[in-house]
Amino acid sequence: MSAPIRVLICDDQALIRTGFTTIIDAQPDLEVVGECGDGRAAVDLAGRLNPDLVVMDVRMPVLDGIEATRLLAGAGVEHPTKVLVVTTFNLDEYVYEALRAGASGFLLKDAPPAQRLHGIRTIASGAALLAPEVTRQLVGRYAARIRPAESTPDDDALTPRELEVLRLIADGLSNREIAATLVISQETVKTYVSRILTKLDLRDRVQAVVYAYRNGLVI
Repeated sequence: MSAPIRVLICDDQALIRTGFTTIIDAQPDLEVVGECGDGRAAVDLAGRLNPDLVVMDVRMPVLDGIEATRLLAGAGVEHPTKVLVVTTFNLDEYVYEALRAGASGFLLKDAPPAQRLHGIRTIASGAALLAPEVTRQLVGRYAARIRPAESTPDDDALTPRELEVLRLIADGLSNREIAATLVISQETVKTYVSRILTKLDLRDRVQAVVYAYRNGLVI
């Protein structure tokens, strides 16, 4: 058997931490290795416990979840830790900043247990948790903030087809939808996505969406 996914829970509400811990520890492939109530404690604990993933609240005392995420998974972090952000409101004002800080995705606090577990496993596997419909809402609401007035995209590294795929990712299309749009197989789409992430030095689809909008590749 493979080792269980080691999870650190960070939320300033004890009831929320208990809820997450209860459903996680009931799974044979998951294990809660620590709990804390503020971002500073999360950073310190992550350094000591080396979890596979941190479930991070946004609004907390001492150090909020965005800054904690940046310290754990942001640009320049030598050994980044995967972060799943949990938030009370869908697409509240902090979600985009959390994703930009390095989070691999987010869930609502009132998401069903099965969805929480799926999110943890998805991010632990190296994938991003940002559903296509959520991507559409995110970029629709924050497009102006994501895309600066001046930008010089490093898109010369991408082929025309890869640029096309990147734009469709930023439009919120899933691999299946991209395959149908371009009349190619889903496996081919996966290959293009992998190449795009590698060429642009991006971690996942979330970063690809932000990159596309910040560099004006999507109108």
